[in-house]
Amino acid sequence: MAHLVQPRAASGQRPFVVQQKVLWPASPPNAQLRISVIVPAKDEAENLPATLAALATQTDLQDQPLDSASYEILVLANNCHDQTANVVRTFAQHHPALALHVAEIQLPPTDAHVGHARRLLMDEACRRLEDTIGAGGIIASTDADTRVTPTWLAAIQKEVKAGADAVGGRIFPERTVRNSCLVRRTHLRDATYRLLRAHLESLIDPDPADQWPRHHQHYGASLAITVAAYRQVGGLPVVPFLEDEALCQALRRSDLRLRHSPAVQVLTSARHEGRVAVGLSWQLREWARMSHQQREPLVESGAALVAEWTVRRKLRQLWQQTRQQPRQQAIPSCVRLAALLSVPAGPLTQQIAYSSTFGLLWEWVQTHRAIWRRGQLTTLPLALAELRGLIAQEKKKETDSYAESMPTSTSTRWLLAPGHQIQPVLRGSVAMQML
Repeated sequence: MAHLVQPRAASGQRPFVVQQKVLWPASPPNAQLRISVIVPAKDEAENLPATLAALATQTDLQDQPLDSASYEILVLANNCHDQTANVVRTFAQHHPALALHVAEIQLPPTDAHVGHARRLLMDEACRRLEDTIGAGGIIASTDADTRVTPTWLAAIQKEVKAGADAVGGRIFPERTVRNSCLVRRTHLRDATYRLLRAHLESLIDPDPADQWPRHHQHYGASLAITVAAYRQVGGLPVVPFLEDEALCQALRRSDLRLRHSPAVQVLTSARHEGRVAVGLSWQLREWARMSHQQREPLVESGAALVAEWTVRRKLRQLWQQTRQQPRQQAIPSCVRLAALLSVPAGPLTQQIAYSSTFGLLWEWVQTHRAIWRRGQLTTLPLALAELRGLIAQEKKKETDSYAESMPTSTSTRWLLAPGHQIQPVLRGSVAMQML
């Protein structure tokens, strides 16, 4: 049965129109369907068996087999020159209890990219879920060179049940003999930097929907979104690469709740020759090139990040205050705040008054801030040391503030003794957690 994929857009939004016919199997979705897993695949006959095997053996959080009727798998074999589709069909024959569907398509050169393929898949998953569970259904995305953990789907469901509109899972690269020591070292340092950065951000400008512990990834290899949120943002943006990042930007623009869950995990290929123009494989090649040139990657310094998140928190507080007061009431002067943000004060005041979401307001700031406003850059090794020091400072402030609010009786004095921490910190080496 052929479906013309053209999803409904949220009110006031112009949809990303994808007019492409895909012949999906005529079998209707199971009435108990809750999650539709989508897998774009281009010449992945070699990797798909392991990917599908991991999805076929999903369990709940008590390690009991997950009800196979509650989820399905949609694979789109696009522009393939190998037996990708036949591999899926063969796997389905050997796993009759698994709802596994595959479709083949030959996209024109201008559309032959992962953004278009993933959009076609997510639209079909959304349509099928709307025919069963409706707005609460979950579209879960992974890649054909990725193996999800046994509790991947159960952990996603838990986060959605807790209030998340979308869930980014932790992505670990597999270790291979092709990984050079220098590239792997840079990869570990970069991941450690991003985890420390996420920790510091949670201390400076915490997100109630994405509290620590959390991570930093929201990529197609492990990304889930509810049907309601998918419709609200108008679907997956159709771009040649980084379509997952574009989707998450749309989520932030609408102030939807994006959870970076440490419990949702996958293992993905660390190959240097990937299927997309910009992705992990591209990044690995870049790090290899830089290591040959004996250059260190540059990242934003901790001081620049603290300054950014501090002023963002102040802007959010002011925006929230305006939502709680009559529209005609004057907004306090934004001159100092505008100077910190490097945007004009008058337009900023208007944006604070009329932006329907904080995400839209912050996007306006990032678009209109002065060109010279850039974060200070430093090397990865220096940034790691700086971030660790800043996290320690922020946690000390938190502990000192807590101590000041506590009674000093004998019964509570033990809480403030050396070695006792009010909140648990990240235990062990962050770099080791990347292995």
